[in-house]
Amino acid sequence: MKKNTIITVLAILFIGVTSIAQTAKTKKATFNPNDYALFGEKFDMTNVLNKKQMLKKYKTLKKGDKIKVSFATTIDAVCQKKGCWMKLVLPDGEEAFVKFKDYEFFVPLNAANSDVVVSGEAFVDVESVEDLRHYAKDAGKSQAEINKITKPEVTYSFMASGVYIKKS
Repeated sequence: MKKNTIITVLAILFIGVTSIAQTAKTKKATFNPNDYALFGEKFDMTNVLNKKQMLKKYKTLKKGDKIKVSFATTIDAVCQKKGCWMKLVLPDGEEAFVKFKDYEFFVPLNAANSDVVVSGEAFVDVESVEDLRHYAKDAGKSQAEINKITKPEVTYSFMASGVYIKKS
């Protein structure tokens, strides 16, 4: 009798812990749009991936694949000429290169290090040496750094239709 009670209690504990773990695992972050400045198109901020989940998605893509997605992270860099692109932080030293749909909007030049939520299409691209040098120049890199760019680069790319940047 005592053995059956112990087994029953252990089973209930196991089921409870498993249920709690599953709930925590599937819970998505939610964001209040009032805490953010909007650039581009307004979008729903309820199904937003984090940067770790986004990197996993990127790793499944091949050149030519596109997925519609929203994700949250931090801005690493912004075009210092007019805010026409930004680089977003991904885990493991990776980054996503973001441009804006139809060149319809830009982000503030001082947005680096801000929290951001973007919505649009994610894809893998190959950037030419010419484009990489252009972006390096826009970012204010030295000529010596620009000259070190000698080969095309596979990039995690993103065409944003909307961007929310956290207000400071």
